[in-house]
Amino acid sequence: MGSVRAIQGERDLSPVAEKRRPSGVGTVTAVFLLVLPLLLLFIFFGDQAVASIAHYPVWQRMKSQSTFALFLQASTHRSQGTGLCFMPPLFVPQIAGSGNASSSRNPDITTHDHLLGGLLSPEFDAATCLSRYQASKRWKPSPFPVSPYLVEKLRQYEANHRRCGPGTANYREAMAQLMSGRNADHAECKYVVWVPLQGLGNRMLSVVSTFLYALLTGRVLLVHEPPEMQGLFCEPFPGTSWVLPPDFPYTDGFSAHTKESYVNMLANNIVRHDDGDGGGDVSSLPAYVYFHLEQISLRLQNHTFCEEDHRMLDRFNWMVLRSDSYFAVALFLVPMYRGELEQMFPAKGSVFHLLGRYLLHPGNRAWGIMERFYDGYLAGADERVGIQVRVMPFIPITFESMYDQITRCVWEHELLPQVTDTSGPGAMPSNGGRSKVKAVLVVSLKPEYYDKLHSVYYTNATATGEIVTVFQPSHDQDQHTEALAHNERALAEIFLLSYSDRLVTTGFSTFGYVAHSLAGLRPWLLTLPDRNTMRPAEVACVRPASVEPCLHSAPPLVCRASQDTDPVAHVPFLRHCEDVDIGLKLFD
Repeated sequence: MGSVRAIQGERDLSPVAEKRRPSGVGTVTAVFLLVLPLLLLFIFFGDQAVASIAHYPVWQRMKSQSTFALFLQASTHRSQGTGLCFMPPLFVPQIAGSGNASSSRNPDITTHDHLLGGLLSPEFDAATCLSRYQASKRWKPSPFPVSPYLVEKLRQYEANHRRCGPGTANYREAMAQLMSGRNADHAECKYVVWVPLQGLGNRMLSVVSTFLYALLTGRVLLVHEPPEMQGLFCEPFPGTSWVLPPDFPYTDGFSAHTKESYVNMLANNIVRHDDGDGGGDVSSLPAYVYFHLEQISLRLQNHTFCEEDHRMLDRFNWMVLRSDSYFAVALFLVPMYRGELEQMFPAKGSVFHLLGRYLLHPGNRAWGIMERFYDGYLAGADERVGIQVRVMPFIPITFESMYDQITRCVWEHELLPQVTDTSGPGAMPSNGGRSKVKAVLVVSLKPEYYDKLHSVYYTNATATGEIVTVFQPSHDQDQHTEALAHNERALAEIFLLSYSDRLVTTGFSTFGYVAHSLAGLRPWLLTLPDRNTMRPAEVACVRPASVEPCLHSAPPLVCRASQDTDPVAHVPFLRHCEDVDIGLKLFD
């Protein structure tokens, strides 16, 4: 009893203390006023109001909860005698059918075409690669229909890969033939081994090109995964693997001077063009051929895309291919492939868009980086504008000149609103509703472009009344292709860019090519400075003719030396690139 009395005694307050004790009535009243609108909604609208609140965007609910927490904190401060009074805006959810703008920003993800019009096989466990069936939730609908013939070719390829891929009896037999040092006649399976070169954008362009070459020639694509690429992409083919087994002996030391390269074999009379027409003994050929497709001073080697060369290359069972280029364009120059290509791609400008979406699925780590950033910063906006900035080391340009070019582009083409040079309220929306929110995603190795653009829209109101938010996921300062974590962030940011509604990319950048091609968007392309004067371009940006990437170096067509060797003069669906005047791209 004594202890109880002691506790009770501690709770007894003197009359003076009781007067000083803060009253909870003010806080209770304020909380009642805060929830009163919600109670009225439930009374008059019932289940409709509950459903609307349930579907209200999570990020908006979080903001409302945060506001409520601030209110309670403010009330506590006032009750402690601080004198602070804070009344947050009331959270009033939109009633279904009342014009809730969030419905257009967050479409029902259950209705998305997760197989991409038949491109993807349904035979995968979705949990092993989350991006495979989820990527299409955020992409805009593809502007290109999928050809039934392409779908048929993909299913045929998958079956052949399962029959010939690593771990099969056919693969073991082919490896034994390779290690014998000689080519084999009438081999059951043929292979092209892809070896990476340059940065992630180059690698994605060249591996898609190599896969297209495999489709055309009946080869099985095997990918050499150095440590910086392990797990970066998911397996694209069901029931098998595209990863080159680690015991494969030929992955390093390749260059244009490698004696096993096709061009060097041709120069040394190890192979001859007339052999490609069926002459000569196939088993007398070397065990493999190296096909070097690197841009050297913006030029591919001779004898790379003439028909007689490809007939000769077809006689080798094993090919090792190393490229930094989007050479898929050049395959359209080879007459023996033209018929197949036209059936697979009635729309010529769809090649990378369709094959990239089929082949390139970020691994779960990179996908998690992308998802967290998108859902946390971009999902709630009315419109997403991507800006990719890459300053080429061989064409130096100052930060001020590049930033000026970016702002000229986005303002001249009304991608972003002009600012009013005032921190006061901007113009009210013309419809009298809420302000439109534009989220700007800046992707660059450098932080300065984000810093300045963010400062402009944070400090100043917009002339249109729109709200512009600016974000940058990372800024590694320098490219580190040798680091897996760097590549994972880069891949996540390529996909973040591909989920934009409108895109600004840097000319000549393979990173930008991949992003806008996956998106199926024609970007606004920041033009390069004049190479002679190094002055910024007078035209800030242009829109390319198609979503296709550019092949920077047109292959020299020595097979057509008697003709004008500019393929644009002979092929109706080719044109020179807007950012590289000697380059080639596909268009419709």
